[in-house]
Amino acid sequence: MASGVGVSSDCLDAFQELKLGKKSKYIIFTLNPTNTEIVVEKKGATSSTYDDFIADLPEAECRWAVYDFEYEKADGGKRNKITFYSWCPDDSKVKQKMLFASSKDALRRSLVGVATEIQGTDFSEIAHDSVFDKVSRGVN
Repeated sequence: MASGVGVSSDCLDAFQELKLGKKSKYIIFTLNPTNTEIVVEKKGATSSTYDDFIADLPEAECRWAVYDFEYEKADGGKRNKITFYSWCPDDSKVKQKMLFASSKDALRRSLVGVATEIQGTDFSEIAHDSVFDKVSRGVN
């Protein structure tokens, strides 16, 4: 907690619902208006697509997110990997970037069970194919 920002218990509850209950496809986290706590901004329905998730990330503001990434293995089997995203677009304000960067670890450490971490500064870095390459490494 280098920045002194705490993690709301709602964040942990929402993550457990995604991880264990499969009640949502993704969660987007942000800071509360006073920048003292990380809170849930949005939960995506289980029917949401990856495009829906990307569309919910603001173009010029930082966010963190967790996405239940589902993909097909080469042998036809399906896999899921819970993926953590640190989204800090190039166009976001410097102060916000610094606050999000210094607060990320508090959130990331509290989310037990994340398989992969993705950092994005523009939409090409979080494109489905780019993330697929990272989450499917080492999987036949």
